[in-house]
Amino acid sequence: MADWKVEAEAYAKEQYPREACGLVVVIKGRKKFWPCENKAQGTDHFIIEPEDYAAAEDAGTVVAVWHSHCNITPQPSDADLVSCEKTAMPWHIYAWPADAWHTFSPTGYKAPLIGRQFQHGVLDCYAIIKDWYADELGVTLPEPVRKDDWWLRGENLYIDNFEAAGFVSVSDGPQHGDVLLMQVGSPVPNHGAVWLEGDMIVHHMHGRLSSRDVYGGWYRKITVKILRYVGNA
Repeated sequence: MADWKVEAEAYAKEQYPREACGLVVVIKGRKKFWPCENKAQGTDHFIIEPEDYAAAEDAGTVVAVWHSHCNITPQPSDADLVSCEKTAMPWHIYAWPADAWHTFSPTGYKAPLIGRQFQHGVLDCYAIIKDWYADELGVTLPEPVRKDDWWLRGENLYIDNFEAAGFVSVSDGPQHGDVLLMQVGSPVPNHGAVWLEGDMIVHHMHGRLSSRDVYGGWYRKITVKILRYVGNA
């Protein structure tokens, strides 16, 4: 086994039961394991500390992303596959205590609109809005960085950014394709959905698979704003 894999396994065991993350960096012609701090909350996903990534780039050439899975197989999640596409480089997953590896590379994968797994910042309520607009309208929406629990950290991402993304607030809707902003146990809007003809919504709630649901009852009650895409002048 390559030395970098031995070091990666040791780091995964050290961080268990929390996911560990790191990079594979070529330095002076050899692959080295570069451990990184996991900035994500919880234990079942990871966010690489940006300063660690920058330090790895200064030291050599980053050629792969690595992270661990805890108490599950090393098979990639929807979020892993989507993130691999964004990095445009191979990914390695080491599962502990299964003691198994899996390596995969970008293949053009796109997560299904309905039935995708939730991971905040990668496949979440904003991601499904962004993907719906790209698939159905050919519109590319911006990709803001979304820290875990931003709505409890004094941030208001939907309200602060909707105008720059080409949306206006309306009161005569909803119409097909409008975005509904909702508040779920939060002081600010922290959930979004796309309204479809027939009074249906496409959305992705935390802890659930993305779904197409009837817009009624509780969803109506927690809706606080309707946004309509008009584009940027």
